[in-house]
Amino acid sequence: MADINDFFSSNNTVWNVTESDAEQINNYLAVVDAFSRATNKSIYIIDYEKKGFEYVSSNPLFLNGHSREEVLEMGYEFYFKYVPKEDLDLLLKINAVGFEFYETIELDQRKDGSISYDFHIKAADGNLVLINQQLTPLFLTERGKIWKAICIVSLSENKNAGNIIIHRNGLNQSYEYDLKAETWRKLEQIVLTDREKEIMQYSIRGHSISEIADKIFVSPDTVKFHRKKIFEKLNVANISEAVTYATRNNLL
Repeated sequence: MADINDFFSSNNTVWNVTESDAEQINNYLAVVDAFSRATNKSIYIIDYEKKGFEYVSSNPLFLNGHSREEVLEMGYEFYFKYVPKEDLDLLLKINAVGFEFYETIELDQRKDGSISYDFHIKAADGNLVLINQQLTPLFLTERGKIWKAICIVSLSENKNAGNIIIHRNGLNQSYEYDLKAETWRKLEQIVLTDREKEIMQYSIRGHSISEIADKIFVSPDTVKFHRKKIFEKLNVANISEAVTYATRNNLL
């Protein structure tokens, strides 16, 4: 039977935090808290030395009817209480393969990336909600282990759990984990044209197709053509999904 320690890989064991390690974190929680108030996403911070949560934001999505203090105290017990068994096993798998991949990255590049994935949580009304979680290293130990990581949680645009992707921002590379083949595969890098980016940016601001056409001095049919190309590139069905995908993957 799984327990909390299963989330803490031997590849990322944090035994002792040095004085040099500790100097990294002065007053950083105040910055995180300010950021959490400026976003509509849930945020929490994992402390891998203490094997628990160090911070939980007040956004209700991840609280599941609890106060932030209650979720903070629960720590990893939250997963065992609210994540269905199948997805809990998935999280443990992601944890294992994620840290295995992390060990292959050069020490000076280990903060330049993140891993994102989707899993269900059981809401207070009993329904399952599919959420996306993006985990990014905040602080490393002198040995290159992740000491603290920030998790950003939002509603998923996907239909199923999984969708495990590692982004290496410094190298502009992405890798997707194939659960059936149990292997990582490098994704072809998606590049939007300047015109496509322009249309996306106007869409984010809430402009209609006709308004975008007026702004960039083209016909509405031309805007529709570019939107169709964007949907094909991103493999999405509508502009809302396109904006979410492009923003999450730093394509703009």
